[in-house]
Amino acid sequence: MNAHAKRWVTALVLLPIIVGILLFAPLWGFAGLITLVVTIGIGEYNALTLGHGFSWRKVESTIGAILCPWAFLWGEPLTILGCTVLFFLVLFFFELLHLKEGGIDLNPLFKTFFGFFYVSVTLSHFIWLRKGPDGLLWIFFVLVLAFSGDTAAYYVGRFWGRRPLIPSISAGKTMEGTMALIVFSAICCYLFGLFLFPRLPAFHFLFLGLVGSALGQLGDLCESALKRMAGVKDSSHLLPGHGGLLDRLDCLIFIAPFVYYYRQAFFV
Repeated sequence: MNAHAKRWVTALVLLPIIVGILLFAPLWGFAGLITLVVTIGIGEYNALTLGHGFSWRKVESTIGAILCPWAFLWGEPLTILGCTVLFFLVLFFFELLHLKEGGIDLNPLFKTFFGFFYVSVTLSHFIWLRKGPDGLLWIFFVLVLAFSGDTAAYYVGRFWGRRPLIPSISAGKTMEGTMALIVFSAICCYLFGLFLFPRLPAFHFLFLGLVGSALGQLGDLCESALKRMAGVKDSSHLLPGHGGLLDRLDCLIFIAPFVYYYRQAFFV
């Protein structure tokens, strides 16, 4: 089975499972799903940035990844800010405990804290989306925004793509494929808002589709840059045909916070 066929089989197997969990799981079950996602995601991030093998920094970041979604479930924004600062101070304290002659190496400290924010904090915004009004609809909207344009981008880029987007980071992405993704995502988001949020102005969803899909591409490129620095093609081999979990969810890292704060600003 070629990689493209594996990609479709994996998607067809996982899609009903994910939809079933979203539809029927209580809020705490949804938080458990996000906890699983960020824990796997932070593991892949650590492998890319800190290498393979045991490291106390990996233990610290994994603990932070497990606790972060539950802080979003039970806490308010100021609580999250306080927990983030506390997490940084704990990381710094452990760096002092492992202090070697010549001073502190801030590079792994930065990588660990950045990973906590890049994976755990951003994806935990799904819990705030789910807790709010029409939370389940907003979750499905984010998924439509993130993934509806993928097929259009793939086939347009494959058959008509001529101009590389940023070849130094991702050789396979083309400007034509990216434009197809943004346009198709915007259309799908507009229709989603028109039919499922009839009380809200539909142009908001068109705007969310345009900007959100562009941010999703930025998230994809950021993860590609991490893989390029690590010298690997995929963040892991967890999902046949897709690579790792971060390879599949990298666009959500930027989209989820954007949609949450947009909703808070204009609809709540």
